[in-house]
Amino acid sequence: MIRKIVYSIFLATIVLALVMFFAAYPFGKNKMTVGEYYLNNGVAQTGASNIVTSVVVDYRGFDTLGEVSVLFGAAAGVAILFFVLAENRRERKNITSPNFVVKVGSRIIFPFILLFGTYIFIHGHLTPGGGFQGGSIIASGFLLLYLAYPGTRVSRKKLSAVEGLAGLTFVLLGLYGLMLPESSFLFNFLPKGQLNALLSAGILPIIYIAIGFKVAAEFAGIVDDMMCEVICRGGEK
Repeated sequence: MIRKIVYSIFLATIVLALVMFFAAYPFGKNKMTVGEYYLNNGVAQTGASNIVTSVVVDYRGFDTLGEVSVLFGAAAGVAILFFVLAENRRERKNITSPNFVVKVGSRIIFPFILLFGTYIFIHGHLTPGGGFQGGSIIASGFLLLYLAYPGTRVSRKKLSAVEGLAGLTFVLLGLYGLMLPESSFLFNFLPKGQLNALLSAGILPIIYIAIGFKVAAEFAGIVDDMMCEVICRGGEK
């Protein structure tokens, strides 16, 4: 009985707090001053025709660094978990040969997947897309390759090197902005170029390229760990 009373008081407190919060929030009033600033000044200040890119990579670049760090933590967690749970995870035996169509199709599609993913993050400042989307597309190409050829391995040292170099590029560009008179993280110090041109928007394309390589390397590593764990367990049956 006492537990029910405590739960009821706790639930009533939460409901009351929510009611007070929503009652005080000015719904229906124009309070989007930050959004209006981005829309009115984003193109002139960043040189990117894609306003979403301006917000993600420039105005809120520090937040994007945090998101990339979370992704790195997830990739590291998956790698550590599988390493602990499967000591013989590198062994491959009694593997059923994939379908012939999958093998042939993967050879044809894989280069185009890499090309499309690269296109997505290189043109992130011009069209919808960016580093996260392009990197995910590239990682999906490696997933297809693993499904077609289970014995395929990508060197973890190379993936780690690519991931580390891309992350270091992101951080160094951001810290360099703090050293400039404007003193802001990821300050867009390069020439903005001509609007809607590939070589435009200053450092934004460079940042998206770095994010694209970092995300692709991290996701490819996760795919490798998962595929290896499945194959090892399948081989032990």
